[in-house]
Amino acid sequence: MQKIKVAVAGIGNCASSLIQGFFYYQDKTPEDAIGLMHWEIGGYKPSDIQVVAALDIDKRKVGRDVSEAIFAPPNCTQTFYPHVPKQDVEVRMGRILDGFSEHMQGYAEHNTFVPADEPEPDKEQVVAYLKESGAEMLLNYLPVGSEQAVQFYAQCALEAGIGFVNNIPVFIASDPEWGQRFADKNIPIIGDDIKSQMGATIVHRVLTDLFRRRGVPLERTYQLNTGGNTDFMNMLNRTRLQSKKTSKTEAVQAVAGKRLNEDDIHVGPSDYVAWQKDNKIAFIRMDGKLFGDVGINLELRLSVEDSPNSAGCGIDAIRCIKVALERGQGGPLLGPSSYFMKHPPQQYNDDTAWQKTEDFILGSE
Repeated sequence: MQKIKVAVAGIGNCASSLIQGFFYYQDKTPEDAIGLMHWEIGGYKPSDIQVVAALDIDKRKVGRDVSEAIFAPPNCTQTFYPHVPKQDVEVRMGRILDGFSEHMQGYAEHNTFVPADEPEPDKEQVVAYLKESGAEMLLNYLPVGSEQAVQFYAQCALEAGIGFVNNIPVFIASDPEWGQRFADKNIPIIGDDIKSQMGATIVHRVLTDLFRRRGVPLERTYQLNTGGNTDFMNMLNRTRLQSKKTSKTEAVQAVAGKRLNEDDIHVGPSDYVAWQKDNKIAFIRMDGKLFGDVGINLELRLSVEDSPNSAGCGIDAIRCIKVALERGQGGPLLGPSSYFMKHPPQQYNDDTAWQKTEDFILGSE
């Protein structure tokens, strides 16, 4: 098989875990490939993916080979494949726009963002870079709240004629106007806001659906998350959180038997705890009513390494975009978006989302 050539905007923890995975699985077999939802999609294995272009705005990453940049501070995710070979792909300076929050410069340098002293490229330069690299798709891993920057890169993908995977809660695939732009150019897109492979939102959704299926009205619920990576630090600025809260809340509301009032549901990031690093701890509570109007209260604590958890979905989204490119299929990919993303163009329950993704992979959707 030929390589799937990808460009990455934002060389943070999630990109680090994803790229490590390309090499971690290269010597595996289907029998010992732990942690994958699909060993092959369209004939492509994880090791068939290659980074050919990379963009970031941190001085410790810009100018370095991507194999080194994925381990540079403030990245703090678990290293499970430390010997990523040199890729001969230098991380280039990207556009800043609203790609970081000013408050993040007030923390210790090893934990936070340090802007690179490099000129920012314009749109034409980024589009030219993407074309020259041979990238077939652009993966967006910018920080939450980067509305202008994400729209900038989505437009660059459109003008470069390459697919787009929008891993953050800025609404592109799920926005009708943006979705139509990709459909008009017959360019595939998967988005928005990547789910974790086994994270707080997917667990919360499954439990909410279980309440519905078992005839237990859900009266109120919360999901409180803490973590110590730059994503959680970034989200201390509450002005950047609106789309994130909308994305996570709607993911749960979409599978409830009856939509909860706003005061009865809280789903979202809660606080930054530096020593947690890339470990996320989620606390979920659900109150409902059983037979005879008798109450039930469920509480759950989930602890998980945040970035490898997202990579489990990201590695499948990449291969689904590749399959769509080979089939000449453009616009938002509804099945994969609903299965891999929290805020897709069309919400389905998880059984339906899974089946639609399997149908897409098999070519029957």
